[in-house]
Amino acid sequence: MATSSPLSTSRVFPVILSGGSGTRLWPLSRRAYPKQLLPLAADDTLLQATAVRTADEGFFERPLILCNDAHRFIIAEQLRAKDITPLAIALEPVARNTAPAITAAALIIAEQDPDGIMLVLPSDHVIRDLSSFRRAVETAVLAARRGALATFGIVPDRPETGFGYIRRGSELDGITGAYAVAEFVEKPDADRAQSFIESGDYAWNSGMFVFPVRKLLEEIGQLQPEMLAACRKSVEEASRDLTFTRLEEASFGLSPSISIDHALMEKTQSAAVVTCEIGWSDVGSWGALWEIGDRDANGNVILGDVVLHDVRNSYIRSEKRLIAAVGVRDLVIVETDDAILVAPRDRAQEVKAIVSELDQAGRPESEFHARVYRPWGFYEGVAEGDRFQVKRISVKPGEKLSLQMHHHRAEHWVVVNGTALVTNGDQEIMLTENQSTYIPIGVTHRLENPGEIELTLIEVQSGSYLGEDDIVRFDDIYGRSGDAPSS
Repeated sequence: MATSSPLSTSRVFPVILSGGSGTRLWPLSRRAYPKQLLPLAADDTLLQATAVRTADEGFFERPLILCNDAHRFIIAEQLRAKDITPLAIALEPVARNTAPAITAAALIIAEQDPDGIMLVLPSDHVIRDLSSFRRAVETAVLAARRGALATFGIVPDRPETGFGYIRRGSELDGITGAYAVAEFVEKPDADRAQSFIESGDYAWNSGMFVFPVRKLLEEIGQLQPEMLAACRKSVEEASRDLTFTRLEEASFGLSPSISIDHALMEKTQSAAVVTCEIGWSDVGSWGALWEIGDRDANGNVILGDVVLHDVRNSYIRSEKRLIAAVGVRDLVIVETDDAILVAPRDRAQEVKAIVSELDQAGRPESEFHARVYRPWGFYEGVAEGDRFQVKRISVKPGEKLSLQMHHHRAEHWVVVNGTALVTNGDQEIMLTENQSTYIPIGVTHRLENPGEIELTLIEVQSGSYLGEDDIVRFDDIYGRSGDAPSS
């Protein structure tokens, strides 16, 4: 009697990659709060939508998330909000592109199921046709169970020059819609892109994959042995940090920085492509959001407080203030608390040049929003001047800031909503609405919300230096002693 392959019943583990910074969607996307953490295309953030897409316990295992250290608490909170418990949230200690991240994920999954199947998804894509997506995944999983290293090729609807392409070969025996990969093609010029469309043999390279874990690790070992060794040691020496898995930094840093396409897919003899039409977008620019957005009769995508007169084919988004526009065409206008972007829609990808200029000038707008999120809540600037600044601080119920001290600034806290439990030197006091306390320079202090509603207070800082790096932590429930400066 024939025995079935272990892959025939192998489990499917979603792997969600969340390491990007999304500079082409500035000013909404910033390094401290990039596009995958934002609700750009629906009520859910892109990360949440990706996780929900794989929340079928009858087919998928719990997702494995790979992200950088700075976003770990935000990602954990967004998953909790959707009632999704991940297999793990693994922290990449340094950026090394997609191949090391996927290899580390494969090693983590191999500990659970060495014959498992990985579904690798970037966290910042939009997929509108979920039923077609599910069918494509099932086809790719079938190919993977036969030993293929599968990717998804998006059937193109225009001669796009911003994507790589995949030329398909012969159809895999018995698997409709799955083909051997004949060739990977880098981003073409307009004429070549048009010829690809006309041939019907090419698809956009989506950056999504389905891999059998054992096969992936075998091929990475043959093609990229140094990377496999570095990732293996990093996973073996990983540590637990609260609910996070922190990959060991020195070993992971020895891995070359390389994409999975260059490291594996362009070299393997087992590459397959599943062609699909799933309403896909990589949300790579404001123009892409205009393409997938709900346009009005004048071709405009409008979000927020916007008033228009004789405006056509534009993407206009207000986060807070009123935007009024008259007589403009084909523009992107995006407003946030501290920045406004205006650009021709067909040049919106060039916003990354603005981000580079902000970086060179040392301005914070490339990294932070006016509202800065922390695991306990958030703070945002209200006013600042010579030797003072005013912030609004919001603390979630049951959360508390670190026990800390400042060398150069004093702070005055005024509660405007909720209840605050304050450590002020040797004292512990309870403050309610309209009550306040003063924290002198050099005094150890802590702020906690013991109540069941959000705590809101106004903080007035005064002193010779007001930077966020003037902080000494003595105790922190979030284990942030090695973090970048934060409250």
